[in-house]
Amino acid sequence: MIETRPVDLHVHSNRSDGTFSPSQLVDYAMEKGLAAFALTDHDSVDGLDEACSYAERLRRELPPEQARNVPEVIPGIEFATNYQGREVHIVGLYIHYHDGPFQKYLQDFVTSRINRNRKMCTLLQEAGIAISYEALLADFPNAVITRAHFAKYLLNHRYVQSMKEAFERYVGDHCPYYVPREKVTSEQAVGLILHAGGIPILAHPILYRMNDRRLEALVRQLKDAGLLGIEAIYSTYNGAEERQIRRLAETYGLAVSGGSDFHGGNKPGLDLAVGYGKLYVPYSVLENIKSLVN
Repeated sequence: MIETRPVDLHVHSNRSDGTFSPSQLVDYAMEKGLAAFALTDHDSVDGLDEACSYAERLRRELPPEQARNVPEVIPGIEFATNYQGREVHIVGLYIHYHDGPFQKYLQDFVTSRINRNRKMCTLLQEAGIAISYEALLADFPNAVITRAHFAKYLLNHRYVQSMKEAFERYVGDHCPYYVPREKVTSEQAVGLILHAGGIPILAHPILYRMNDRRLEALVRQLKDAGLLGIEAIYSTYNGAEERQIRRLAETYGLAVSGGSDFHGGNKPGLDLAVGYGKLYVPYSVLENIKSLVN
């Protein structure tokens, strides 16, 4: 039987900076009629066991006609990397996330992130804001603390009127309280995903606001490092942008990927499966990616 349901290959849970738990994402994906979704939390695989085991339990316990609608949960991750001084994101799909070297790298990365977050808390304290790393953890349990959590904390404690103001005044790239994290290079992230048996995908390339020549140089460099796919279908793309990335995929022999970049309430108006309303990632996209899995 031909699968006609769509997929969403870029989704976040509350284990990074989304608002849905991994189990809630499985339920919501069923509600949205998805055949599969990839849980790609930022620099974290903490939600994968919960999502995968919950989906398996539903398949066992639901009546057969409902069990068939439980989506496949694709184990993934999204790495923030450095490319010539610019942040570029690499998604990994079908990663063997229990792999020892992969887990060791993640722990090193988490330690680096914690150190950065503590430094930002200190700077904000010096500006008269009552914040600490421990307070962030208390407000956002089980989450990998990102700048979105800092912004939400500032909003919840009435230091700002909106998330936008928090980023503009306090935690944006050029603000006095922002501390950059140590990042691996984009090529290193591609290699790490490959060594974990996964499929490395260049995420939302249009968002990097590169000119055509620089973007193509990035794709060519990452292809040489082992890149296997590129996100050509994405919530914010217009038709011309999607065609541009599809041409790059064809030129460099890359699989096309696509996803909403769903974050729940942290990205208002952006929904699972449909993005801002027009997103559609056909199952054939996932079939092509699956053909690359070892």
